[in-house]
Amino acid sequence: MTALALVGCVWTPYSPTAMSGSEKFLAPCLRHLFGTDNFGRDIFSRVLAGAGTTFFISAATVCIGAAAGTLVGAFTGYFGGWLDEALMRVNDAVTAFPSILLALVFISLLGFGKYNVILALGVAFVPSYARVIRSEFARHREMNYVKSARLMGAGHLRIMFLHILPNTRQVLLPTLVIGFNNAVLAEASMSYLGIGVKPPDVSLGYMLSESQSYMARAPWYMLTVGGVIVLLILGVSLLGEGLQQKEWGR
Repeated sequence: MTALALVGCVWTPYSPTAMSGSEKFLAPCLRHLFGTDNFGRDIFSRVLAGAGTTFFISAATVCIGAAAGTLVGAFTGYFGGWLDEALMRVNDAVTAFPSILLALVFISLLGFGKYNVILALGVAFVPSYARVIRSEFARHREMNYVKSARLMGAGHLRIMFLHILPNTRQVLLPTLVIGFNNAVLAEASMSYLGIGVKPPDVSLGYMLSESQSYMARAPWYMLTVGGVIVLLILGVSLLGEGLQQKEWGR
């Protein structure tokens, strides 16, 4: 499913936006594997494009959140002191609210659109990454290998990003996977509510919202879209679990 989402970023059998008045609500068949929707659009093509959009948004969200969260967590965890206390108190206050609620606030300020969704979710996810990285850096900074690096004359930045950061990967990897899955759900939820990705861009959440109106007439529409969301999350989870087991096996 993850591979199909990547394929959907660059290729679909039909145009996801091409309409056909004579092919509305066609049941799944060889020509249209998932059938067609209320505008005669090929659901399989739209699912591929929607999965690609969701994958892109979720991956970009994780990159922004993890990069910013790593910087904040690394500096506060490594240096400690009053800056650590101040930022962690702010972090606690922010994490008291669900990430999607914070994203909704940012969207209301930034406006709709794919890139605004990425920015809003990325910023909203920063506190969760910062807390994980901060705890790891605080734990590692007094370990012997860090003390040895200091005695050998290594600078703070070198120790932080060339010594400590690589040793946090066993904790960081599952955090990234969880963050990606949370981003998938958040993006789908926002688009489902009509405050995320807007047409002509295709989104799984928007398709799920659209399909519920035709559940009785075309049940395959809602079932396929919902199933793809579940499989995308499951696929990334299994991929992350496999990578984590490989990492622990080293």
